Order: sequence, then C-alpha cells, then structure tokens
Amino acid sequence: MLYLLSWMKGFIPQKMYFPRKDYLISPIGALVGLAITEGLSKYFLGETNPWFIAPMGASAVLLFAVPASPLAQPWSIIGGNLIASLIGVTCSQLIPSLGLAGAIAVGLTILLAMKARCLHPPSGAVALTAVFGGETIHHLGYLFVIYPTLINSMLLAAMALFYNNLVKRSYPHHAQPTPTQPLVTQWSAIERADIEFALENNKELLDINEEDLELLLNIAERHAQDRDRPKSGT
Repeated sequence: MLYLLSWMKGFIPQKMYFPRKDYLISPIGALVGLAITEGLSKYFLGETNPWFIAPMGASAVLLFAVPASPLAQPWSIIGGNLIASLIGVTCSQLIPSLGLAGAIAVGLTILLAMKARCLHPPSGAVALTAVFGGETIHHLGYLFVIYPTLINSMLLAAMALFYNNLVKRSYPHHAQPTPTQPLVTQWSAIERADIEFALENNKELLDINEEDLELLLNIAERHAQDRDRPKSGT
C-alpha cells in the first residue's frame, strides 16, 4: 500500500523553478519566433507548397521556455529534425502499413538521434508527419527533408539564437562559471532546502527536479569519498 501511494505521488505536478521574468520572456519568444519563421517560410516556399509543419510548435516550447535543456540546443532541433524527416520519408515509401511505418520511423529516429547527440522530442512528430502527412507531403518525397523541415528548423533555431541572447540567456547553453571561493577544510552537508534554494535562484530553468539533483549529488559525494579513501595495503 505504501509503495502504491509513493508511486501515485509521481502523478502530482512537480514544481518548476522558472525565473519570474521567464513568464513573460518565454511566451513572447515563442510567439515572435514562430510568427517570423512561418512568415519567412511562406515567403520563400510559397503557398502552393507545404511551408510550415506543426512540430515547430513543440520545438518552440523547448527553444524558448527551456533553452538550457540539452534537448533544446541548435544542433538538437536541426540534426534531430533532419534525421527524423529522412527516416520518416524512407519508411513511408518502403512500408505499406502507415501505423507500422510511423512506429518504426519514430523508433529509428530516437536511436539515431541519440547516437548523433541531437535528441529532440518534436522530431518524433516530424517523423510521423512524413508518414501521416497525406498526399501533399508524400508527393514531395525526399524534398520534404529540405522544405519545409530543414528550412523551418534552421529559421526557428536562428530566431532562438537571436532572441535568447537578446534577453541575456546563454544560448547555445553554457553552464555559468563556478564562483571561486577559498578552500575550506570541511563542507556542510547539503540538504533538500539548499538544493531548492539553488534552483530557485538560478537564472535559468534547468531540466531537472530537486529529487534527481539530490540523487546525483549523493552519488557524486559517495564516489568522491570512495576515491579519496585510503586503499588497503598503501
């Protein structure tokens, strides 16, 4: 019973440590980024061609709301969507069953994107778009990789680069320099309240919750203790 209650706690929404300014900056960034990306894509590709795909909306959430996430970096959206579109088109042409083609396309996209270090969740939707996009998308064949997918992805990534740096965000993300402090002979034990304080006072939302961060710190601490413990026989 206790295990069941503990498991069910996972369905409770976890606290997200957004800096207050992000409640304004992130929505405006997504709005402007998507509007300009759609407008430029339409201008270059014309209304007679598919010029904008829905997965860009999901990409915008990552690029403008959690730009510090590894899943939101420029290579993630460009590389991930490029891989997804290539695999999606290939599966749609080789596998008669749309359901099977879509499932295989997403699975292969995840595998190759992990290998290429460009995992980007909206890329799964790009792969499905290539399979389930209908006659208009299928008629493009491998041109779907270039337009609208690659053009949309590059324009949105460019907008994220411009906007995030304009509002003083680190993008592509680089960790903030660790402040130098004098060495101390003994560290105080880090508690959950300390972790929450650090997350609340960080300038950007990090894609990790306090429980996982606490676990990582505990593992690192135990590893450091094992490393520094005198070995037997020395």
